[in-house]
Amino acid sequence: MARWESDHQERGGTSLMKEHPEYQYINLVKEVLEEGVKNVDRGTKAISYSVFGRQCRYDLSKGFPLLTTKKVYWKGVIQELYWFISGQSNIKYLVDHNVHIWDDYPYKMYKIKAKSGSEKDLTKEEFIQEIADDDKFAKKYGELPRIYGEMWRRWPTRRKGKTIDQLKWVLAELRQDPHARNAIVTSWNPEYLYTMADLKDTSYFPICHNTYQVSIKNGKVYLQLYQRSADLFLGVPFNIASYALLTMIIAQVLGYEPGEFIHTFGDAHIYDNHMLQVREQISRAPRHLPTVKIDPALKDIDDFVPESVTLENYDPHPTIKGELTVAGGYYQGR
Repeated sequence: MARWESDHQERGGTSLMKEHPEYQYINLVKEVLEEGVKNVDRGTKAISYSVFGRQCRYDLSKGFPLLTTKKVYWKGVIQELYWFISGQSNIKYLVDHNVHIWDDYPYKMYKIKAKSGSEKDLTKEEFIQEIADDDKFAKKYGELPRIYGEMWRRWPTRRKGKTIDQLKWVLAELRQDPHARNAIVTSWNPEYLYTMADLKDTSYFPICHNTYQVSIKNGKVYLQLYQRSADLFLGVPFNIASYALLTMIIAQVLGYEPGEFIHTFGDAHIYDNHMLQVREQISRAPRHLPTVKIDPALKDIDDFVPESVTLENYDPHPTIKGELTVAGGYYQGR
């Protein structure tokens, strides 16, 4: 029996049980199940149910908010965050580290070319094997232009060859002015998104967790994420862990304690092919949250590597699997 469940039984308080940070997520899922409005994705016809405009807050002094009602893919969290922080935009790094959470979008882009006859048709498994084995193929077809890492660290500007490192600027700004209100990193560039984009410039994948702001209050670092579109079953558990960890990394690099990760949602939804899974998940009692330790030698964001972080005392319920819905992005039917 996990310690949290033991504490709950021994102390017997319903109010105590509701204090567990994970109940914010559970209650949001319940709200969508009970009151969610039906949506149909115009590109894929995928059905989901959603609510709009919600917020969860995680005090990082009370444990690391890696969900315990199902096992969250920690290796994927840490490798993906490194991929973002290091400014990468090609999935080859992830494929080489056996992390396949981003395979679907470059494969979707490749399939468009194959359908036009400009490339041979490959299964997804064959496509990913080519990414792993052939550097030239990976360079050509593994690239996800204007994905998070590029936008965080190499934002393209109108001046040829000039880019902006938003993340490094935010850190420098907060060092110079701890009261700064402008420490914002955004990945939302209308020039490349949806029907705002020209076909030759478009990103075929959606930017979902699109803007975050960092603030220092009372000697602690706070980070608020605005996530315009949130897949509550598959994506959000990942996003909570990733941005909570980013908050802790920024705090350490700046020399402060971590405060809160604040997760603000636009459209929070559950896909109809995840309904059984989420009902099983929310039937489980949350367990004691794990802890995360960051190498105290980490003082510069560019020195961060996955090995800088250690996860301790993670004792979740078993994994619950669900199929990724590849929705959103460029709409070809316009």
